[in-house]
Amino acid sequence: MAPFFEIQSAPPGSKARAGLLRTAHGDIPTPVFMPVGTAGSVKAVTPRGLKDAGARIILGNTYHLYLRPGCGLIEKAGGLHRFVSWDGAMLTDSGGFQVWSLETLRKITESGVEFRSHIDGSKHLFTPESVMLAQRQIGADIIMAFDECTPYPATPEETDKSLGLTQRWTERALEWLAVNPALHGYDQHFFGIVQGGMHKEARARAIEHLIPLDLPGIALGGLSVGEPAEMMYDVAGFCTDILPPGKPRYVMGVGTPSNLVTLVGLGFDMFDCVMPTRNARNGTVFTWDGPLHYKAARHASALDEPIDRRCGCYTCKNFSRAYLRHLFVAGEILALELASLHSIHFYQDLMAECRRQIVAGSFAPWSAELLARWAAPAQPESSAPQS
Repeated sequence: MAPFFEIQSAPPGSKARAGLLRTAHGDIPTPVFMPVGTAGSVKAVTPRGLKDAGARIILGNTYHLYLRPGCGLIEKAGGLHRFVSWDGAMLTDSGGFQVWSLETLRKITESGVEFRSHIDGSKHLFTPESVMLAQRQIGADIIMAFDECTPYPATPEETDKSLGLTQRWTERALEWLAVNPALHGYDQHFFGIVQGGMHKEARARAIEHLIPLDLPGIALGGLSVGEPAEMMYDVAGFCTDILPPGKPRYVMGVGTPSNLVTLVGLGFDMFDCVMPTRNARNGTVFTWDGPLHYKAARHASALDEPIDRRCGCYTCKNFSRAYLRHLFVAGEILALELASLHSIHFYQDLMAECRRQIVAGSFAPWSAELLARWAAPAQPESSAPQS
């Protein structure tokens, strides 16, 4: 049987690598960006639109799906793939970050997390076991450990306490999964999560705890939670130096195009973030020349300018900046769909180009030039092809 994850190219002198994830719902070349479909839908985009934009795997969130429509209903529907008519791969977050972020509505104990629904105030309890049951019912191809996200900043004592919970909860989740097989007729791959805040010693202990468990994949949680970007890169780079090389590495909840390119260069394979679609719905998209605020008045008469001339997405092939701005100003829902389609397509193109550069052995100079250009002072917006 072919392995779940295979590294296909790892040029010497670089931490960047190109790989392949094999799931029951298709093979996924890495590096890969996963659009976020929190409640079973990537906002403003149909499953067909996701496919056309190049997405092969999307993310759902256990917390939101548990509250509405309920994991029992999703199981009865045959799993989330069938419920939402998505035949590609799926990953589910455990909901740990969401219940952690409720702050005044939750209480963390050794048993799990008591919380009140943000929808109706009803009381619930998430435990490592109940979260694994929920993810079995949902039926994602990749399921995540239930963890506690360490806040920033956090003292070493606070970090140690939080990390200890995550480690014990991971062991309990594995014990439950060992006697409760998948429900929908295909394998689910369980990823552990490395917590430890910005404390490298704690991150090292988290990784040392996970290595003997020999899990299918390992994620980094607790990044992009308010720390400076350079601190995030420093911690992430430290972790890839000691993570097992043959496992897929996933940075959760990150981020901008610059974040992704930098983290690919540090040896990471998988990413997710609401940013590309959330920003698109609010008037900003990402392009090969950097962010573009398509709602700005200066685009009102840009009849011959697509969002990005280099992009081959449906939006850029068929519509002008003037039209997209008109739709946004007029409050037309189509603006949100067209902008979101572009952003998803751009992120997929960015990951595909990272992969091509890795395989060609040119990732380091290519990424350095790209990051320098994106970091340069803003120039008048243009969509000229990238050199």
